[in-house]
Amino acid sequence: MTFRVRRHRGDTALGTLAVLALGLYALFIIVPVIMSAWKSLTNENPLLAQASFVGTANYTDMIHDDALAASLAFTLVMAGAVTIAANAAGIGFALLLNRTSLSFRMMRTVAFLPQVLSGVIVGFVWRYILAQDGILNQLLVAAGIIDAPITWLGSPRLAMFSVGLVAAWVLTGFTTVVHLAALQSVPVEMYQAAMVDGAGPWQRFRRITLPMVAPGTTISVTISLITMLKLYDIIAALTSGGPADATQSTALYIVRLAFTDDRFGYASAVAMLLLVVSAAIALSVTSLLRRREVDL
Repeated sequence: MTFRVRRHRGDTALGTLAVLALGLYALFIIVPVIMSAWKSLTNENPLLAQASFVGTANYTDMIHDDALAASLAFTLVMAGAVTIAANAAGIGFALLLNRTSLSFRMMRTVAFLPQVLSGVIVGFVWRYILAQDGILNQLLVAAGIIDAPITWLGSPRLAMFSVGLVAAWVLTGFTTVVHLAALQSVPVEMYQAAMVDGAGPWQRFRRITLPMVAPGTTISVTISLITMLKLYDIIAALTSGGPADATQSTALYIVRLAFTDDRFGYASAVAMLLLVVSAAIALSVTSLLRRREVDL
């Protein structure tokens, strides 16, 4: 009898927590999305006394918005490149740090450190490092690698490369931890048996490591893509979208539309577009990687 009462109380507590979680999710996720979808059908502007319903006019205007096209292209290219680089580096670092000694546990903490830092802090720190008179140029000149300082943030191509480098540096901390957790679930006996059978390092990696960490890779790649598709804070602090809007992400463009141009309605429409694009990419990539797990 006592056991049944305790079980009933436990179920009630879990049910209460579930309802609370769903309520918070609806309040902070579902409701804002619905409000944004409605605003995207209006010409809401804080300078206007009242917003008017304009239907799909905001979505039609996107077709002729060159700035939106440029920001979306930059976001997609950056998301793909950084996701590949960060996950490749994450697998490499995970293989190096897959040890049990104290020194390696400390290095794991250091590897994850960029992930826990604020994106604004990361952006400002790297802006100082990559400045024309920054630490990086000083070291390169002192080492004789370059003759004159490089304008890492002053030209469009180098600025794009710099943004990708910083974003990959931050994401690598996350991808390393995910792949390290997956590696630690691989039985050591599998590697020992493979070595007895004469399998070399590459064969062990291809036939054992990759298939066993594939579920972790799926999670890591999907979250990395979503993070990059909505990237704002690092770019805002590092380049502010410059030079000449070369590093303006779609998220940064949405903020500028809303709070600089006061076009809340159009900004909401662009936000809905980014939501749909991000969801489609995330679902497609997840489905593709899930099928890959079976093939491996």
